[in-house]
Amino acid sequence: MSLQTESLARAQISARLGEAQRRRQGHELARAHRFSRRAEHAAVQARLALARAL
Repeated sequence: MSLQTESLARAQISARLGEAQRRRQGHELARAHRFSRRAEHAAVQARLALARAL
């Protein structure tokens, strides 16, 4: 009985760790997309500023 309980507890912990890791990866991906959009916007603004200066 005790082995079954321990095995179940380990399985639950493993599932929670896996879910936490997937959430972390999702947050990192979302952050990377935000930074990418910001960088693209900054590049466009820089090109516009350069075009105006010429």
